[in-house]
Amino acid sequence: MYGVTALSSICVAVALVVGLTRASGEGGGGTPAAASAAPSAGTGASPAPSPTESWDGKVHVLGDGSTAYTGPQPNQPKPEKLKPGEKPPQFVVFSWDGALEGDDHLFSHFRKVAKDNNAHMTFFLSSMYLLPKSKASLYKPPQHAAGEAAISYATDAHIKDTLGQLRAAWQDGNEIGTHFNGHFCGKQGGGDWSQEEWKSEIEQSYAFVQNWKTNTGWKDLPPLPFDFKKELAGGRAPCLEGQKNLLKAAKEFGWRYDASSPGDFQLWPTKSQGIWNFPLQLLPYPKSEKQVLSMDFNFLYNQSGDNTKGDPAKYDEWRKLTRDGYLNGFNRVYNGSRAPMYVGNHFEDWNGGIYMKAVEDVVKTVCTRKDVRCVSFKELADWLDAQDPKVLEKLRGLDPAQAPDWRTFLK
Repeated sequence: MYGVTALSSICVAVALVVGLTRASGEGGGGTPAAASAAPSAGTGASPAPSPTESWDGKVHVLGDGSTAYTGPQPNQPKPEKLKPGEKPPQFVVFSWDGALEGDDHLFSHFRKVAKDNNAHMTFFLSSMYLLPKSKASLYKPPQHAAGEAAISYATDAHIKDTLGQLRAAWQDGNEIGTHFNGHFCGKQGGGDWSQEEWKSEIEQSYAFVQNWKTNTGWKDLPPLPFDFKKELAGGRAPCLEGQKNLLKAAKEFGWRYDASSPGDFQLWPTKSQGIWNFPLQLLPYPKSEKQVLSMDFNFLYNQSGDNTKGDPAKYDEWRKLTRDGYLNGFNRVYNGSRAPMYVGNHFEDWNGGIYMKAVEDVVKTVCTRKDVRCVSFKELADWLDAQDPKVLEKLRGLDPAQAPDWRTFLK
């Protein structure tokens, strides 16, 4: 296995706060849920069919009309069990923390990038982005005052734009996951929260999506086309903190995966407490023996520290280093173990937006290649659940760069 001789973590507050890990190693390769004015039973809404029921072809408006069940999500691949001797596909998951459509229009841009390159992505929504600042007191964050948050509330215009992108992204086949709400890190953040406090944060994540019409007063806008209670399958915690208690809470909601682990090697995934664990991954940083976590902030830190506006003269070089770092990790497993690869990012403009451009380069380079499937975390979980557990256990024994004779290895 790939060894790490030094590993440290730090959380730094910038436009968004994320976990940071730098590693050197082998370069081969209880508070109550928000009382958000829930609608009364007399709204005329009809319940969504359970997952075991067949869809009747009708739109089932839910609750106050903020969401609706419009049938199974379109454009979803059918997971197939590996045949004896078959080489696994190379899965790549591109995921985005926050999922706000701001003035930079990066949500809509990358939705188009995905569509143009035969890719699906996971958009982790911070649900408080659907809560107007005038209703901030509805948010009761664990260990903080009502309405407090470590990120800014969205403007009304941005809420409307984000709702439009959430609708379109889901209809394209992308996943809407959760980045929870107030993005608290460090002291009194997710790492300090109990199971009950995480449960409250999760319940509020649901509530702000399910009741955005009540909270905004925008009754004329169409509902989101999915039942969020049934659609939400997992999330990523701010700063990658608090996974232990988060997983205990997530089990109560039937979540299928969690992407909050602060980092691991490029290995085939395992389950923790019955939930798939999809950690950020250590990738070979170009021209060095370091390995860097597969998230934009970690490349930033290795290039300009916590300064998000570094030397412009170095932007082209840093963009290439970032792109090549991701491709180093991709090529290691694509030509090796075929372990799924995970990329985590934010909609940001750090160092002139080079990290956005680098990820776009990678999407365009890998997602149309033979045997590559750029999927959402939910789609990956679907595929993993369809496999023989003994086959997955054998795959977990491979080093990232280890390429067996697939004809005999999985016979």
